[in-house]
Amino acid sequence: MENIEEEHINSNQSGILPKPVFVLDKKNWMRKSFISLAIYAFIFMVILKVEPIYGAALLIVLLIHELGHFFAMKAFNYSNPKLFVLPMLGSFDTGQKSIITQRQMSVVILAGPIPGILIGIGLLASNYYYPNEKVEMLGEIFMGLNFFNLLPFMPLDGGRLLETIFIKQNHNIRVVFTIISILFLLFFTLMFQNPFFLIIPVSMVFELISEIKNQKIRDYLTQEHINYVTEYKNLPDKDYWIIRDCILLSFQRRYAMVQAGVYQYTLIEANIMQHVSAIIKTPITKDLKIIGKILLLIIFCAFLCVPLMYYVPKAIEAMKSIAPLTK
Repeated sequence: MENIEEEHINSNQSGILPKPVFVLDKKNWMRKSFISLAIYAFIFMVILKVEPIYGAALLIVLLIHELGHFFAMKAFNYSNPKLFVLPMLGSFDTGQKSIITQRQMSVVILAGPIPGILIGIGLLASNYYYPNEKVEMLGEIFMGLNFFNLLPFMPLDGGRLLETIFIKQNHNIRVVFTIISILFLLFFTLMFQNPFFLIIPVSMVFELISEIKNQKIRDYLTQEHINYVTEYKNLPDKDYWIIRDCILLSFQRRYAMVQAGVYQYTLIEANIMQHVSAIIKTPITKDLKIIGKILLLIIFCAFLCVPLMYYVPKAIEAMKSIAPLTK
């Protein structure tokens, strides 16, 4: 982080404006979801020329995966949970909760991939007795996509689960996991030889750079004894403007039109609010004992191994069939 001049931090000790307040958008998220679905369909069927049946199957799998997260958040009383489908990047859920526990977060994470893998197993089992190419295709997509989401790399569900259990507060290990994730996804992109898949690792690189800068801001706040482990609504007004100055000085290109040390609302204040929220951390209650962690790891490994037991023999057979052609 660039040096933060003292006058930027302390020049507004009196007459501080109240921090902006988040206004929850409860009406427009459904409309935005339909728009994102339309973009998704256009990219897959027009640009990538994916057959409609495969595009529809992918969409069904994504929706069921994210509905698992969505209903788990509803069960734990998350406020304003929403679901969006993003072209090329899958889909995601958003929601807010005052008190989050490791156990609740783990259930929310696993509620996405586990139902999908179970559905995939059911479809493939039924296909064994009543063969049907479309059922087999749908079962493999269910199992394959959710298996991919369980891989232990950020920002996939598997990486988020391991971070929740073990390394929620360890920034350095998170950076290492993110770098491994980027390298893995680059390999995945090369394997499929499709440049569109580069969107994910490239976006992760920019996210990693931002996160490193964000952590430097947190280190500064710790040094100045400013508590950033809190909810946004509980953040003191003075601390909001301090964190805001830190952001403006660390991300000068992004917020070039806003001057640090000037305590006035701007046209892009909503963007700055979101960034302040990214800096602060919602307190998480550590309620997982060793037995709970072991149980979660067993569940995690089991649902990773089942798809591998299905796909590895198929991969070996495919390699054997290719080998004679290369000789």
